Amino acid sequence: MGMANILLQMTQGYKSYGPKILFENAQFSINEGEHIGLIGPNGAGKSTLFRILIGEEDLDEGNIVSSQGLRIGYLKQEDDFDITQPLESLLEKHCRIPLWDLKALGRGLGLDEESFSRPLREFSGGYKMRFKLLHLIGQDPQLLLLDEPTNYLDLESLIVLEKFLIELKSAFILISHDREFLRLTTDHILEVEQGDFTKFNGSLDDYFEFKESMAELQRKKAANIAAQRAQIQQFADRFRAKATKARQVQSRLKQLGRLESVQIKSLPVKARIHLPEPKRTGKEILKCDKLTLGYGDKVILEQVDLRLVRGEHLGVVGVNGAGKSTLLKTLAGILPPLKGHFQWGPSVEVGYYAQHVPESLNLEHTVEQALFALADPAVTQQDVRDMAGALLFSNEDREKKVKILSGGEKSRVALGQILLQRSPCLIFDEPTNHLDFHTVEALTQALKNYPGTLILVSHDRSFLSRVTSKILEIRDGRAEVYPGTYDEYVWSLQKGAWADKEVSQEQALTSRAASSGGPNESSANKKQNSQAVRVLKAKIRKIEEEMQKVETAVSDLHKELIHLRGEEVVRAQQKLKAFEDQKHQLEMLWMEEQEQLELLM
Repeated sequence: MGMANILLQMTQGYKSYGPKILFENAQFSINEGEHIGLIGPNGAGKSTLFRILIGEEDLDEGNIVSSQGLRIGYLKQEDDFDITQPLESLLEKHCRIPLWDLKALGRGLGLDEESFSRPLREFSGGYKMRFKLLHLIGQDPQLLLLDEPTNYLDLESLIVLEKFLIELKSAFILISHDREFLRLTTDHILEVEQGDFTKFNGSLDDYFEFKESMAELQRKKAANIAAQRAQIQQFADRFRAKATKARQVQSRLKQLGRLESVQIKSLPVKARIHLPEPKRTGKEILKCDKLTLGYGDKVILEQVDLRLVRGEHLGVVGVNGAGKSTLLKTLAGILPPLKGHFQWGPSVEVGYYAQHVPESLNLEHTVEQALFALADPAVTQQDVRDMAGALLFSNEDREKKVKILSGGEKSRVALGQILLQRSPCLIFDEPTNHLDFHTVEALTQALKNYPGTLILVSHDRSFLSRVTSKILEIRDGRAEVYPGTYDEYVWSLQKGAWADKEVSQEQALTSRAASSGGPNESSANKKQNSQAVRVLKAKIRKIEEEMQKVETAVSDLHKELIHLRGEEVVRAQQKLKAFEDQKHQLEMLWMEEQEQLELLM
């Protein structure tokens, strides 16, 4: 098998803005068909790299060489589309792929036939993003640059986009804060950090493991060299004055000079968020009876019945605009219900975080003062400083005034305020926005083990999967508790989304055949089957990986049981049962997917 063709290559790349160096002597290449996740701290230069690759900016030094006639498609946040034009006119004007094929994909993204005749200005931000994705795909690029493509996409649309990218033959570079999206769609990682690029052939999780192991090797090597230096220096100091040892001393000093220096790249500090113990309450936390919610005369949700008890972690899910944020605002006391009523249990205080909350911060406070401002009296100064550090604020940053912080930094301060309140019930609307991977992981661990009650809305699937114990689905103006876990909810949508996509493609192909006198039907079906097979195989591999993880966890737990006593044994047995249930569900899902695969093969 021959080597993949190189699409583009950067050599000795250098880019700076004033005193800040983004890249220095940077080198990497992008090959045909590679699905690359571009990661790095905020401000490291990810979006700058995209602008350089499409020619909007230049390197200060170095070169980028592209293959002849390389077509690059760039999904950016701003665009210059004529918003008075209907979608189908814009697609026909700019795209290489036939309109009927794009409409089929568009239906999977939630754009029905009627949508294509409407002007772009009539669509919300979320639907404009879907059109931009469709427009980009329509240009048939060999390399796609995707800058946060999951912004504004609800879960169902995101799953369709995922399936498209998994089976995409073209190469792409993807910037995303959605870890699960990166895990599922990419097979390479390109990290920009401290002025350099590191490219890794493998998944995001494998890369972080590799990075940790390389750092550990560097630390051991540095420690070994430091020990050698100390030993040689000790010998030289001891015998320097003795004429009989002069030659040996000189030899050892030369040896000291030849010892290399080891530059250790500092890994991001592993954040650990410690949540203060919530205030005690009774068992019943929340009771909602026949709530009707909305704004003024506009009804968003009707007949909402819900019960929450202490310790439940509720994930609220549904398409964009379904009413998730409306429900959270009502429960937080910001919006009054239109009908019905809800009641918090005795002694239940509520902490509420949403994207608008940072606007209420005192701009003259320092970061530390702002965190203290709403903290429970039992919270200590050390608790506040630990929280600041966990949310990426250094000792120096703690003294900065809120008014000079960026929007993302203000959001992190507001999040810290909520976490320090010791509220028995915390309500979060998109809490992981503006957080890097390591801080999201720390927040996930903290909330997963939180003994209080949580109500969460988030687009981060890994976060919801690990933190929630109960799911409330909002659909068609109603809210119902979903009879299963969040992962089961996602699986049900994945199966439904693929079925919808197949129907859409079949309808488009039938329409195309009627209008053109009939293409090669067997060829079209063969292509459709091939796409379905690839997606099913990818899903089966993912399920098998999860099954292996569960089996390993069960094996480890059996080994631990030998050494446990009393209540520890009971807890371990409860864990074992949960693992066995999960294993059974995975096996059933695996069998279903295998049966579907056999039908297509």
